[in-house]
Amino acid sequence: MSGVQEIVLTFSCQDSKGIVAAVATLFATLGFNIKESSQFEDVEQRRFFMRTVFECPTGYNLSQIRSLFKPLGEQYQMEWQISDAHVKPRVLIAVSQWGHCLNALLNSWKNGSLPIDIVGVVSNHNVMRDLTEWYQLPFHYLPITSSTKAEQEAQLWQLMQDLQADFLVLARYMQILSDDLCQKLNGRAINIHHSFLPGFKGAKPYHQAFDRGVKLIGATAHFVTADLDEGPIIEQAVERVSHINSPEDMAEIGRDTEAVVLNRAVRWHAEHRVLLNGSKTVVFSK
Repeated sequence: MSGVQEIVLTFSCQDSKGIVAAVATLFATLGFNIKESSQFEDVEQRRFFMRTVFECPTGYNLSQIRSLFKPLGEQYQMEWQISDAHVKPRVLIAVSQWGHCLNALLNSWKNGSLPIDIVGVVSNHNVMRDLTEWYQLPFHYLPITSSTKAEQEAQLWQLMQDLQADFLVLARYMQILSDDLCQKLNGRAINIHHSFLPGFKGAKPYHQAFDRGVKLIGATAHFVTADLDEGPIIEQAVERVSHINSPEDMAEIGRDTEAVVLNRAVRWHAEHRVLLNGSKTVVFSK
């Protein structure tokens, strides 16, 4: 393995005295320099979370660094990960017939502001083929019916393997994933929901919001789990509306919000800023 210039260390463990000092001492002894660091203690669960970016001295590769850190991780029974800060995760995007979130992700990726490597777009419709190919990306058409769901999901999962995708982004992919696929993608799939969860689930959320006379509408990005739209939340945002806004107005405002929220969630996950905390997340956002 080649040498690395910067690494990102993330971990969580049961809180106890001396954790930060032990981590800092280990890396200081090895000649590493702290570039950025964030910590959080979940007081109720007595669980500690940390994300640190280190500048690396010449000559270390990831395998060596992980081996050197492993004893400390075992000592504190950490759930930990060490990643090359400059390696962009490979991402497959799934979409159906709405392209606002897809277009926002593709545009951010194309202009270099989103630190991911998009390896393709998959869809159960052909609507987004032209947009995808305009960005010179492969488009994978996988139609689905109730009788072919298992076969289509097997193809989707195989596509993830063939493309060596690190995670899947559901950019308004209007299909409910099976429990089996959700388990395979645990912690590796992000969905955008077109409402401020847990309110207004299901069909026509903006019509539901209009009927209730809401004053705030929003969007939620979350990890995909077998519990529909109940996965750990990564990011949310809201926009103010009023009685003058029609359901169509709300939907348009909502689509803009969805694109922004999903973009943030994908960025933070790609930068190793999102740590799972049971049914919640700890997000070390900038």
